[in-house]
Amino acid sequence: METSFTEQFRQFIEGEKSAGGRELREKAFAVFAALGFPTPNDEDWKYTNVAPLSREPWVVPPLMLSPSDFDRNEDRIAGFDFGRNGFTALNMAFACFSIHVIPKDMAFAEPIKLEYSAANRMMTSPHVVIIAEAGSKATIVESYHASSSGFTNAVTRVMVGDNANITHYRVQRNAPDAFNIGTTDVTLGAGSSYDSTNINLGGRLSRHDIDLKFTAEGGEAWVDGLYMLGGNQHHDTHSIIDHTVPNCNSHQTYKGVLNDNSRGVFNGKVFVRENAHGTDAQQSNKNLLLSNDARVDTKPQLEIFNDDVKCSHGATVGQLEEEQLFYLLTRGLPEVLAKNLLTYGFAEEVINKIGIESIKKELDVAVLNRLGRPIEL
Repeated sequence: METSFTEQFRQFIEGEKSAGGRELREKAFAVFAALGFPTPNDEDWKYTNVAPLSREPWVVPPLMLSPSDFDRNEDRIAGFDFGRNGFTALNMAFACFSIHVIPKDMAFAEPIKLEYSAANRMMTSPHVVIIAEAGSKATIVESYHASSSGFTNAVTRVMVGDNANITHYRVQRNAPDAFNIGTTDVTLGAGSSYDSTNINLGGRLSRHDIDLKFTAEGGEAWVDGLYMLGGNQHHDTHSIIDHTVPNCNSHQTYKGVLNDNSRGVFNGKVFVRENAHGTDAQQSNKNLLLSNDARVDTKPQLEIFNDDVKCSHGATVGQLEEEQLFYLLTRGLPEVLAKNLLTYGFAEEVINKIGIESIKKELDVAVLNRLGRPIEL
């Protein structure tokens, strides 16, 4: 696999006419060559084996970026720490960059739409930088909808300026045999707000890493999500919420619905640094197992180095509540429909966060289809 990427990189780099771009990509590929893909021996990848992904003969599309595009945005692009793992290094080496700037004090009426799809046996490497300047406001809709066995290795970076407000929806609905690896990197300025909802429904193997850092006082973030898995699907969410400064709030609610032989992984770390007094950090992961063969590994974590904080975390793994099911059965509902209604209600709490009605309706339909029986809404 690495030999295949090496040969393709030699051809790919010929398309990079910017000296700065060439240097950055070559550094990133050298890091990938040294690291390779993560293995279960790496603690952060203990429960996610990417061997099925690494065995595929991925083809990389040619570079579509002019030298002026990179040179004009080199400072913004080069600030990313691509050495965190082999996937982030590989993304930087083959990245297709795009930059979106929300000007100071401006509110975008229409959402910023980021739509990605990888063709059969193709690897795509989108790398998006979104800069919300001070006092700005916008909604980001990030969608993945590969219709075949493609591989998307994405990086999305969101820089939220002072008193800016960003709402971010990330929806992954790839084909059942597709692969999706994503990294979301967020920094928050003073008095800023970042509200994200992450929905993972598709893909054979998917992973989403979220790295959020408060850099000035008064910031607030919501990092919520839903993974709904069936068959032999595998999804892994790893999040880091880093309170480096005082008086910031973070809220995280993740839910999982797992059926058949699927497997889910949730690892959420919240750091409260020594100087970060006045922190309020809440974290929750709840999982619903619909099959005896489904499995979830959950590990919410708090690392607190300050006494003047308000923090909590917790995780649950269980099946449908017998009392709730009994209540619906006594009202005359068939058992299958009663179970579907309870499952739908469990998942819908997260989907209801989505403020764009067309997207919410599509997800409602997707969830109902996964349940296998229509429910009139």
